[in-house]
Amino acid sequence: MLSIENTLVSLDVIEEQFVCDLRACKGACCVQGDYGAPLTEEELPILEKIYEAVKPYLTPEGAFTIEKEGKHVYIEEEEKYATPLRHDGACAYTIFENGTAFCGIERAWKDGKIDFQKPISCHLYPIRITQHKHYEAVNYERWSICKAACKNGKQLKVPVYRFLKDAIIRKYGEHYYRALEDYAQFANNK
Repeated sequence: MLSIENTLVSLDVIEEQFVCDLRACKGACCVQGDYGAPLTEEELPILEKIYEAVKPYLTPEGAFTIEKEGKHVYIEEEEKYATPLRHDGACAYTIFENGTAFCGIERAWKDGKIDFQKPISCHLYPIRITQHKHYEAVNYERWSICKAACKNGKQLKVPVYRFLKDAIIRKYGEHYYRALEDYAQFANNK
């Protein structure tokens, strides 16, 4: 474990390699799982605010699910908020292009309709953050649907943290990312 500010970072974030391969997985992380994307409490009012701008990007089933269940749901057994799931198990904000899943929120952001890219948990994936009383645990989550991304990362020699540079900076800041880089350089020079 590596301690940076109020986080404990699994060394897997630095040592493991990962680069998404959408041609192989087709965006499976948006359509599989027991619940939708984990949300921070700060993101809840943002989803309320941006919904009308995002709605034109969504599938009819996604919009129906959101209007029925809400922009977010509370998962009691996990004690956290998440995006709602459509009847088929996909995140309600998921859209499809040529059989590949993408985020409707991110599509609206790319088109300049909103200034919120997507939930930070999605942007950081495969890093998962667990909030504890006095710190956050920053872990690399292994999921079988990401085998191609692991293989791709190894071929390209891209560590998880480097693949997620923009997301890490968005969450924790440039100085935090530099601390990860510094540690990786130190570890590689031992």
